[in-house]
Amino acid sequence: MKVFAIMSDDQAFRSRAPVMFSRVMKRIGIRGVYVPFKVDPGNIGQAMEAMRCLNIDGANIGNPFKESILPHLDVLSEGANIIKAVNTVVRTGSTLKGYNTNAIGFMDTLEKAGFDTAGRNALIFGAEGAAKAVVFILNWLRCERVQIAGRYKKNLDTLLATLEGEAVRLKDISTSPCTANILINASSASSPDEAPKFASIIERLEIKACELVVDLNYGHKNNFWKKLAQSRGIPFIDGLTPLAHAARRTLLLWTKIDVEAGEFIRALESDNREA
Repeated sequence: MKVFAIMSDDQAFRSRAPVMFSRVMKRIGIRGVYVPFKVDPGNIGQAMEAMRCLNIDGANIGNPFKESILPHLDVLSEGANIIKAVNTVVRTGSTLKGYNTNAIGFMDTLEKAGFDTAGRNALIFGAEGAAKAVVFILNWLRCERVQIAGRYKKNLDTLLATLEGEAVRLKDISTSPCTANILINASSASSPDEAPKFASIIERLEIKACELVVDLNYGHKNNFWKKLAQSRGIPFIDGLTPLAHAARRTLLLWTKIDVEAGEFIRALESDNREA
């Protein structure tokens, strides 16, 4: 019997990962369970010790622990070491290794969409954990120009201290045509109710060069990123697709079994039908 988990704050109980992974494991015949654990602030180190003591085979790491977990792991993958953020932990014996499957999952998403980033311009909104994974993979894929728009200078400075990119201000984006070929939302906001001023800026963007809009969130009502894409006739991808691709990579690390991303999407769609 395999035991997997998601470790986060209260968000662990709202995550769709337990349903998604449980259904996929059942479909492909893996005897295992996937459970959510709420970890109190400052206790991520003890949670990692619990992984060893309780023989938990693998864990997804949610906010706010993707960065604070780093000192409590024995080994980091090359990507996780560069990004300085972990969303997947694999236990081998007493050794815990951290990975960032969000990055590789985003790469798989772009490949599936047929979007080649080499020599192109990208604009990312948000400067925290999810944005780091996106910036890393865009540079890896030889994106010509990577711009990051964030509300907090401290977060931008932290991101750009280790990853290549260019900080831009929202007010500059809103007053001149955007030259990005791809827009990626890595912030937490996708609904006007969550950030009305931000939504107003996004809805007015001039994005004549844009060929793809990606929102890493999912399930947000009145999604203004989707509205922007549809109003300009641009393809749109919401967060379920990158989530499915990242989940595929995670399960492969945990079990050495490669399951197509479509299985994870079908598991999430089944959850929607039953809700």
